Amino acid sequence: MSNEIEYAARSQDAAFAFLFNPDNMDELTDILVDALEDAFRILGEEISAETLN
Repeated sequence: MSNEIEYAARSQDAAFAFLFNPDNMDELTDILVDALEDAFRILGEEISAETLN
């Protein structure tokens, strides 16, 4: 089990290193913009569903 935790920690560190590498900022921006668009779409669907009830 300790090997799994250690592997997960290394994987997370590698993901952070990749995402916060200055060369990858455009890709990170794209991911964040997509996430925000999804969040706003979901919120919009929730609001419109509430007004119909």
